[in-house]
Amino acid sequence: MRIDKLLAHAGYGSRKEVKKLLKERAVHVNGEVVTDPKTNVDPNKQEIIINGEQVLYKEHVYFMMNKPAGFLSATEDNVQKTVVDLLDLEDLRYNPFPVGRLDKDTEGLLLLTSDGQLAHQLTSPKKNVPKKYFAEVIGLVAEEDVERFKAGVKLDDGYVTKPALLEIIKADDISEVFVTITEGKYHQIKRMFSAVGKKVKYLKRIQMGTLELDQTLQTGEYRELTKEELEQLRSIQGQPGDSADFPL
Repeated sequence: MRIDKLLAHAGYGSRKEVKKLLKERAVHVNGEVVTDPKTNVDPNKQEIIINGEQVLYKEHVYFMMNKPAGFLSATEDNVQKTVVDLLDLEDLRYNPFPVGRLDKDTEGLLLLTSDGQLAHQLTSPKKNVPKKYFAEVIGLVAEEDVERFKAGVKLDDGYVTKPALLEIIKADDISEVFVTITEGKYHQIKRMFSAVGKKVKYLKRIQMGTLELDQTLQTGEYRELTKEELEQLRSIQGQPGDSADFPL
């Protein structure tokens, strides 16, 4: 890969800014000064140093975050805080973005990556990737609600959702449930419960595909995905209308 492209991708500035670093003789490859932006390098085999700092090149980054309430699932906003504001500066240089979105007041599993291809695979409606949530619901959740979710719920705009799996943990004035859906309409779970006469008090995503939220992550914390977790996500193969990974 060309040295200017690699350094720009690694977050050391625009191509123009990288060329300035090269001109200033700030870049060393295997101990030798490099000034030509067209120089080809292999970051896996060669040591690249900028102003005394070793360049640790990654083609893409993949982070699992335990998203807190009060943050937008976006890369920037002029008024409100976003999940990207929770990232360290060294991770921001890769320009990661949230995969899909969680509502501002929803907590839990959120993926952030710079890999657009994987993000598309995970969010494409054709893939039917299941997403599991824990919810506290105001109102007594009953078996009839389970059946209605399984059949698909008609929302306030007339849209009928795909089948959803509703599991009752505790049925009471404040019920506790798991909900698994394969799509992501605006405020979908809240609107589904509203359609059956109930209100969501608390919502947290705990699983996406086979990837489960790391329970050791405190709210607002994040970490890189392990190699095994990344392979799990890349192995998701959905087909139009196929919900084989969704046990209804």
